[in-house]
Amino acid sequence: MMEIKHKENDNRGMFYIENDVGLIGELTYFKKDDIITIDHTEVKRELENRGIGSELIRRSVEFARHHKLKIDPLCPFAEVQFDRHQSYQDVRAT
Repeated sequence: MMEIKHKENDNRGMFYIENDVGLIGELTYFKKDDIITIDHTEVKRELENRGIGSELIRRSVEFARHHKLKIDPLCPFAEVQFDRHQSYQDVRAT
């Protein structure tokens, strides 16, 4: 699997995957208190339906668990993933 990188500054952050051509997938969020709100998930069109977006969501869930944060899946893709995966409910913001 491709390496998922993470960067964060102030109250914004992103998980992303690059290849030799550049960015192929990204998940962006903003953080307020102990909640990260996923506001955007995008994968290059030619690489869609390969699980890249799902991996970015999975990695954000691991990050939230590790840092004792909750996630508000604002972006439609993230919301669908949270609805689909019962295992993510422990970090879902109410």
